Amino acid sequence: MNDVKPHAEPRPWAGLALVLGTVTSVQAAATLTVLAMATLAPKAAESLGIGAEFVGYQVSLTYLAGAAMSLVAGIVVRRWGAGTASSAAMALTFIGSVGLASGNLAIIVLATLLIGIGYGLTNPAASHMLFRHTPPAHRNIVFSIKQTGVPIGGIVAGLMLPGIAERAGWQAAILSCSAVALILLLLLSRLRTSWDSDRVPGLALRSSTMETLGLVWKVPALRNLSLTGFCFSATQLSLVAFIVTFLVTDLGWSLVAAGSLAATMQFSGAFGRILWGAAADRVGNGLFILALIGILTFVATAATATMTPETPNWLTIVILCCLGASAIGWNGVFLADVARQSLAGDVGSATGGALFFTFAGVVFGPALFTLLYKMIGSYGLTIGVLGLLPLAGSGLVIAIMRRPPASSVAADDSAAPR
Repeated sequence: MNDVKPHAEPRPWAGLALVLGTVTSVQAAATLTVLAMATLAPKAAESLGIGAEFVGYQVSLTYLAGAAMSLVAGIVVRRWGAGTASSAAMALTFIGSVGLASGNLAIIVLATLLIGIGYGLTNPAASHMLFRHTPPAHRNIVFSIKQTGVPIGGIVAGLMLPGIAERAGWQAAILSCSAVALILLLLLSRLRTSWDSDRVPGLALRSSTMETLGLVWKVPALRNLSLTGFCFSATQLSLVAFIVTFLVTDLGWSLVAAGSLAATMQFSGAFGRILWGAAADRVGNGLFILALIGILTFVATAATATMTPETPNWLTIVILCCLGASAIGWNGVFLADVARQSLAGDVGSATGGALFFTFAGVVFGPALFTLLYKMIGSYGLTIGVLGLLPLAGSGLVIAIMRRPPASSVAADDSAAPR
């Protein structure tokens, strides 16, 4: 892996802004499509003749495909370029969203796999580009801004899709996602050549899966971070997948009102990502911020578990916004620290390896949520039980912080624990 120069000079801020804006938009479009069925679950499930809780399995299948793709995504990015990988992600998102709108369960399963594969390409490609062109002192905030694409996608899903579904049906709402992906695909066609300037056409693909897993597992800090990503993501995606159904079923909110609050929760997550990223750069310790986020998420899920239809609306909004800021706000600091713990030429592969565990958490979380709900019978109490996972993630991060620093040199040329 020594055939790629370990560093590139950071771009001028105007050039970095173009890269950051584009990869953030790609992330938002991919997330919008991933969350479409979850946002529209009450209407879509009725049309398909299934229970709304089964959307958990659809979300899990999406991220199962994303997990598989993440194992080779780093090699794909280095061989064909970050621009080509991002373009492929949007092409798969476009085709998959059209498939979801078919209303045929067999086609929906296939479309879900395509969407997941595309989603698995987005983060390694973006991390590769941002690491190349971002000054080390600003990586937490830049990576966190990029990761606002996830809650932005959720905001758009919550505000746009229920309204379209009410007027034109849930399938029309899904098709609006395909239009967004197509627009970005056309934009990427103009940027792809410059983004692919550092690709390595002859790079071998063989054994990339085990090499990617080994890369993160053999480094203690990366291993603990990967397991933390598993715990955090299992909670995050369970909340995102079921928060609308929780509000409608347990608390008696209307679909549109629940969608609006879900969007507000995602907005809090976007704000949280920027806040946590800035805080991590300010204190110079992303691990401390990650541990704090996990503890706050646990507290917020416990508060959510106490909600009833009699809970004042203002209190529901406050608790869920706090939950959004923590449970949805961790990803940028997480990815920046994964990059920091990696050698420069391995950032894409290390990101892909860590994201394999993150995606595994997403696969595990909603499916576990569905099973727990069947036993507990309350969405709110199920959220409370799932809050134990981010608390465990905080413990893993604290274990990294207590390890003595290694003498190896991290990706940003500063000594860092490995």
